[in-house]
Amino acid sequence: MRFKNQLLATLVAGAALALPAAAQAQSVPGEGFVGVSAGYHDLGVDSDLQTTFAPLDIDDASPIFGVFAGYDVPIGTSMFAGLEGNYQFGTDAIDSEVGVSVRLGVRAPGGAKFYVRGGYQHLDLDPEEIVNIDLGGALTGIDDSDGDYLVGAGVDFPIGSKSMIRVNLDTIAFDTLRATAGVGLRF
Repeated sequence: MRFKNQLLATLVAGAALALPAAAQAQSVPGEGFVGVSAGYHDLGVDSDLQTTFAPLDIDDASPIFGVFAGYDVPIGTSMFAGLEGNYQFGTDAIDSEVGVSVRLGVRAPGGAKFYVRGGYQHLDLDPEEIVNIDLGGALTGIDDSDGDYLVGAGVDFPIGSKSMIRVNLDTIAFDTLRATAGVGLRF
């Protein structure tokens, strides 16, 4: 299963990085971006599991750190549409996550971009970290991954002409809550 996730991450990153070159070759006016991000992802299952498995210390959230890349194309004077890929690794309940989303938004007169997005996010979980128990490899071979649709909103604030700060708030299937912030370069 990890091979499929690595393949998906590679394809998402490759598509996100190739999109600006393809658009430039076709003279499509747009803007590419790449950056790094950090945040916190709460899977939203701790209260349900805590009730069912009362003696366990359930912790279903994780700090996440990663990269993002994408490309936006203007639609009219202030609207834009785009494609974005992301990859994060986690330190607790989440081993890694990878996804792709489409963005639709508006560019404010000062250059800030406000957008909504939707796509797909795939997660690799760490069950031992979720239940805070060393299971000694008892889960080897069991699929500990999951994925579903992602919806969210965010804003990219320009810093000068070629860099930005961003914040996003997303959910996966309205079951999880993921908040991220990052810095990036525009080209």
